[in-house]
Amino acid sequence: MKLIVIAKPIVLFIVTVSSTVLFILLSRPSNQSSPRPASMAARSFVLWLHGLGDSGPANEPIKSLFTSPEFRNTKWSFPTAPSTPVSCNYGAVMPSWFDIHEIPMTSNSPREEAGLLKAVQNVHKMIDKEIEAGTNPSNVFVCGFSQGGALTLASVLLYPKTLGGGAVFSGWLPFNSSMVEQIKPEAKRTPILWSHGIADNMVLFEAGQAGPPFLEQAGVSCEFKAYPGLGHSITTEELKHLESWIKTRLQSSS
Repeated sequence: MKLIVIAKPIVLFIVTVSSTVLFILLSRPSNQSSPRPASMAARSFVLWLHGLGDSGPANEPIKSLFTSPEFRNTKWSFPTAPSTPVSCNYGAVMPSWFDIHEIPMTSNSPREEAGLLKAVQNVHKMIDKEIEAGTNPSNVFVCGFSQGGALTLASVLLYPKTLGGGAVFSGWLPFNSSMVEQIKPEAKRTPILWSHGIADNMVLFEAGQAGPPFLEQAGVSCEFKAYPGLGHSITTEELKHLESWIKTRLQSSS
């Protein structure tokens, strides 16, 4: 397998994600909420963007934690990034939304804005398709981990409508401050949830900390949550908080 030639940090990253998914499956609550007719729940859409070297299907167990009745009419989408050479991995080909030049990521790491904007266009097409199918933009949520978190941030900030929210897990600011001029007033009303492990050694905590001040200056609401001892991974605690965060923002069905 080509994973053998991948730089060590990425191998560790993939192992971490796989372990997280396994943990989610093992810790899934046994007592589910009482069923409620799907017609009582608003139609909603959750788009999940995976991290570098991962895949959409590998992240699908995440939705098993969202057991509240409000999610009975939710459509989930777990797309897989195209396989392309990645600079930080010596040109190894793997699923990647855009190129990354170095790992660990810091607040001063170089940005790949051209590739990022192309990926943003593809995400926007997914969102447009769901809205055209009848989902209220206020019930559209984009979430992502690591590279997917960075793409999540860019996608919601550059979308021309107000969405339900964007959730960034262990991500970073993938563009320079000049991009603020492209953020429309409607996009500034899309709330952001940003979660980051203090012990993250792949996307350093400082890279996450740089997000909220940038968003505040741009006029975007951001809730930042730091998790002591957490490395480059996602925990059940983070996902359950995401469930509550989305629930408070879902628009009721008419």
